Amino acid sequence: MSWFESFVLGLVQGLTEFLPISSSAHLRLTAAFAGWHDPGAAFTAITQIGTEAAVLIYFRKDIVRIVGAWFKSLTDRSMRSDHDAQMGWLVIVGSIPIGVLGVTFKDQIEGPFRDLRLIATTLIVMGIVLGIADRLAARDETGGKHRAIKERKTLKELGIKDGLIFGFCQAMALIPGVSRSGATISGGLLMGYTREAAARYSFLLAVPAVLASGVFELKDAGEGHVAWGPTIFATFIAFGVGYVVIAWFMKFITTKSFMPFVIYRVLLGLVLFALVAAGVLSPHAGESAG
Repeated sequence: MSWFESFVLGLVQGLTEFLPISSSAHLRLTAAFAGWHDPGAAFTAITQIGTEAAVLIYFRKDIVRIVGAWFKSLTDRSMRSDHDAQMGWLVIVGSIPIGVLGVTFKDQIEGPFRDLRLIATTLIVMGIVLGIADRLAARDETGGKHRAIKERKTLKELGIKDGLIFGFCQAMALIPGVSRSGATISGGLLMGYTREAAARYSFLLAVPAVLASGVFELKDAGEGHVAWGPTIFATFIAFGVGYVVIAWFMKFITTKSFMPFVIYRVLLGLVLFALVAAGVLSPHAGESAG
């Protein structure tokens, strides 16, 4: 991997990690369209450490408060009813599915799941799911001629059951094209949460899973065509760009719908199917090099 490739892929990772369009799919597609080798699951996992560092800084006040309350709840029974302490437990509970499934399906994640036809399918299907979830949320928020405005849930109403459902939604993102934020936000909206609540919990829930995955994959950074230098460089690029994207996205969702992302996902999936069918792209473009 060249330094230019690492710069471009780090930029793509930072731009797409927090948007509901799948960063892993875009890293895979960028390499395929450019004629580069597939950066691989290890590169993706490690560069995600950079974007999660951006989450840690952007949500630092929330995270410090939640972690502090969680530790206090271990010895102080009165703290166990505290919302922040409960959020700490809910993040742990919600992280279990992706941890278990990530280890169980590691070989598939690094191989068959990176087929461009599967990525095109998940882009389209999850785009439609996001569109339906977004439409339901808009209907509740605005009401209608014969409907009253319906109050949506906030994170204060999050319990173990919903936390696990969020967790299983996040685990779906092990398949490139699904999108971690897209899956968890869609799940949250379908469960009746506000856009802001679903997005906030999605970002917090990703922290332990992504950091654990990145650390686990560190041993593979120097294998094949992925070298330490370019990978670290891409991680720093992803961090800087990712921070800007978080700040923009959290403001965007307070007043805008997810429909632009839905349309983009569906169109990209259809274009990808067409290119593969026409023989312009191989479903396994770049995979032979690792």
